[in-house]
Amino acid sequence: MIEARAWLEKIHALEFDRTVKIMNVCGGHERSITHAGLRGALPKWIELVPGPGCPVCVCPEEDVYQAMQLALVDKVILVAFGDMLRVPVNVKQGEVRSLAEAQAAGADVRPIASPLDARRIALDNPNRPVVLFAAGFETTTAPVAAMLAEGLPDNLSILLSGRLTWPAVAMLLDAGTPGFDALVAPGHVSTVMGPEEWTFVVDQHEIPAAVAGFGTESLLASFYSVLRQLKTGERFLDNCYREVAHPGGNPTARRLLHETLDIVDAHWRGIGIIPRSGYALKPAYARHDACLLFPNHSDPSRRRAGEMPPGCDCAQVVLGKIYPNQCRIYGRACTPRNPVGPCMVSDEGACRIWWAGGVRVAVDA
Repeated sequence: MIEARAWLEKIHALEFDRTVKIMNVCGGHERSITHAGLRGALPKWIELVPGPGCPVCVCPEEDVYQAMQLALVDKVILVAFGDMLRVPVNVKQGEVRSLAEAQAAGADVRPIASPLDARRIALDNPNRPVVLFAAGFETTTAPVAAMLAEGLPDNLSILLSGRLTWPAVAMLLDAGTPGFDALVAPGHVSTVMGPEEWTFVVDQHEIPAAVAGFGTESLLASFYSVLRQLKTGERFLDNCYREVAHPGGNPTARRLLHETLDIVDAHWRGIGIIPRSGYALKPAYARHDACLLFPNHSDPSRRRAGEMPPGCDCAQVVLGKIYPNQCRIYGRACTPRNPVGPCMVSDEGACRIWWAGGVRVAVDA
């Protein structure tokens, strides 16, 4: 295996007379890039652009609001992955604005680390309704599908906000102004769905692409691959994560996703509807679909329902249109201690990652 230093030397040996933008679409990639200081180690003509790789950041605001109301009004035990608890919704000042605040107000909201925790909680509380608020991309949604296929306790239902990763990239490319010259495709998603899911980037748009893992060597190998493709004019999907991301992905996970969930048009917070980018429970599992079992608590009087909070540019960050420290409220009104937008909440959010990496001031401050 070539070491990181050797990959850096190979990259520095390349010469470009223009800026080259390489987008990643994985929060884990962005975290590895930032914490390893790769931006500072690469030539100045390379820009690494964080793209739509944070499921918490794009989880519909109205889904978070619905989860809060299920806990506050319908008195369910609401379980969710920990980083969902601090995602803010748009409500009047003084009202409960997150699951964490709902918990503080007396609602039974419980953070979990695995969907199996939801099953355990439901079995431990057979006389109470338990709702699993499941937001995530394919890697998080696959275990939910497996649990559905195996069978759920009667008192456990699912509020699903699952999303597919590739349609957001396709939307950027189809718009004609993607804002990047090459793509580093997500490693974890490719282990589930297969690396070949990203061939459309090359075949339909002639943009170099490479699947990468999370180590420095794998990331640098993917950078070198796409840069060399740009240099030579070659176009192909390279797999720099061969030890884990195999052709066809995980057949069992893909089968379970197909058997239990439908692919539907879905809303991405601050972005809008992206065709065939979401998961929904198949009708056969209707008795475990929280959307059908409980009242719809949408409130037409709520201002900015479904949108990012006022002043928050998280959607532009997610789409790679601006960098985190170009947001109008980055490091000012919005910090990890008091997050305004979801990009500062999640460990996979680019704003939170950049803050943890030491970027504490907006570019115009």
